[in-house]
Amino acid sequence: MVKSFFKKFVKVCPKTGRIRKFINPGGIYTILLPIVGLIALLWIIVRVVPKPSRIQYPCMQVATPLASGFLAYFSILLISLLAFFKTKKKVFLSPYLIGFTLLLTGFTGTYLINEQRGEADVVLPNSEHVTNAPSGEAKGIYPGRVVWVHNPDATNEKCDPSKAGHGWWMPENNNQEAIDRMISRAIQELTGETSDKSAWNEIFMFHNETRGKGRVNYVQGEKVFIKVNNVSGWGGNFSTRDLSVSENGSYGISETSPQVVLAVLRHLVNVIGVNQSDIYVGDPMRNLYKHCYDMWHDEFPDVHYMSHDDYASLGREKVVPSTTARIFYSDKGTVLRENVWDAMRPGGDNVTDDYLYTVYEEAEYLLNLPMLKGHKRAGITMFAKNHFGSHTRSDASHLHNGLVDPQETPNKPGVSRTDYGMYRVQVDIMGHKLLGKKNLVYIMDALWSADQEVSYPKKFTMAPFNTDWMSSVFVSLDPVAIESVGYDFLRAEFKSTRNLNDGAGTYPQKPAADDYLHQASDPALWPEGVVYAPDGDGVALKSLGVHEHWNNPTDKKYSRNLGLNEGIELVSVKLSGVGVERLTTAGFEVRQNYPNPFNTITTISYTLPVDTNVEIIVYDNVGRKVSTVVAGSKKAGTYTVEFDGSQLPTGNYFYKVVANDYSATKRFAIVR
Repeated sequence: MVKSFFKKFVKVCPKTGRIRKFINPGGIYTILLPIVGLIALLWIIVRVVPKPSRIQYPCMQVATPLASGFLAYFSILLISLLAFFKTKKKVFLSPYLIGFTLLLTGFTGTYLINEQRGEADVVLPNSEHVTNAPSGEAKGIYPGRVVWVHNPDATNEKCDPSKAGHGWWMPENNNQEAIDRMISRAIQELTGETSDKSAWNEIFMFHNETRGKGRVNYVQGEKVFIKVNNVSGWGGNFSTRDLSVSENGSYGISETSPQVVLAVLRHLVNVIGVNQSDIYVGDPMRNLYKHCYDMWHDEFPDVHYMSHDDYASLGREKVVPSTTARIFYSDKGTVLRENVWDAMRPGGDNVTDDYLYTVYEEAEYLLNLPMLKGHKRAGITMFAKNHFGSHTRSDASHLHNGLVDPQETPNKPGVSRTDYGMYRVQVDIMGHKLLGKKNLVYIMDALWSADQEVSYPKKFTMAPFNTDWMSSVFVSLDPVAIESVGYDFLRAEFKSTRNLNDGAGTYPQKPAADDYLHQASDPALWPEGVVYAPDGDGVALKSLGVHEHWNNPTDKKYSRNLGLNEGIELVSVKLSGVGVERLTTAGFEVRQNYPNPFNTITTISYTLPVDTNVEIIVYDNVGRKVSTVVAGSKKAGTYTVEFDGSQLPTGNYFYKVVANDYSATKRFAIVR
């Protein structure tokens, strides 16, 4: 039988006994598997060698068994040829055996990959939701840090925002004092500082150094623009008499909470010292509602409150368009169209650039404050998508082709863009000098989060919300990391199992909804032929931050939470209540240890304004806990404690003092 197969597969010279040529008895199909295997091997070499973590990508999981099969086939083929020439026997490997070997190796490779990944990491179809596989360069004072503050007491659990007259934004549905504390705690955890003033100083100095201005603080007279999400503020959704909300079908749409904006205004004016006249607030494509204006204007009357239309009689200032194009889209007119609804028609006008408003040019700092939501065309909407309201056109339909689902028809041929590695307009926005690079700090409102952009807030069933409002804020200095975290929350919550009665609920499940985060994190993931250079100067963007997915929705652990020195670190803070017995930032203080650096012994001191439990924990430079210095109840007062580091090797460390709802982290070094 072997001899018969051999005669079919090769042609041997009858005189010399040497192989003259190979014969393909089964046509192209006999050599198809080896060719596919070779291509898979080359693909792995090209993709994985520059970045080994890509071996966990789904495309690599498909390619790996094929490449393994090819290597096995090639090895056996080589051995067989050597044996043939060595023994002069006409023995050769059967093509049927080759196919069986490839199949067996493929199944084995797939099994090993699945065993390595574990049952908790379930990859969705046509997705790359690989857990704890960071890509990109982490940004921030603490690189990749995202602070999540959750306080269920910040919102009214009994509020029903689906009913007219029960607006979620009303004072009775929001605890302003609790929200103020959430913002304070978030920026302190972000920077490792123990006061709002020192935290903001660190934020400004980090931001200015990143922009090439040097490590300098805020300078009096510099302007700040707060860009809110006011998606419903148009058409017939408000009274033209006083800009109050109309009780129509758009009533109660989830958007930036006025209470979060008020908390930020208090920080800008009362903590940082920004003049009210140097602050601008609004959503340029929309008009500012009465309930927002009244709340902010009562406390800060000299701030500039912006509207798209002329409502000067109501205290609003009409936005002014720029006179020249400011953002230049990197698809070069091949994807974006003048009108997305005509995208399938020939002859549509291409879009290459957009005009912005002069407030973006005049402001030295931008605070983009979106609401965390799903989106019917993008899958998700946060900071990047919120800037679809920053250009001067009447709507943003010309940008929809840069999203994963331009016409909300994912199965329509030629329209769906739900594959990874396609042009994503969000990357241009995130890296633009006026939109992304001016953003001082990323503060995301998630008090009244929703499943889509034009729907009322939805309660979250997942822990720790447990069928209550999300009641959260997220803060980061890494624009990619914070949107990656927001995406994980939305994707874990809004599934088909929610059975929401407004026809939405699954938008965050759209395939490739996080493709723009992949590309924003790593230029190696850009589509072929696309170079993101949105400033029009030809300078390509670099990594804008770090992207990854948590290990699972229960633990919510990212790579730095797992002790690795890469990826995202999610710092979660649970607050409750606003009683006077709780700690305040004014009374809680942690001082830098002395001496620092030290050899064996150093002293840590801290002050408590009230009786409370205290814990001091020491971590190494990759976040692993190495020692607990103090743990127990303490009376109000100032304390000092000695830390013995004689058993630890030379290196950099952190110590964290945790007291009730507050904590502070400091760095120290051990030098031998």
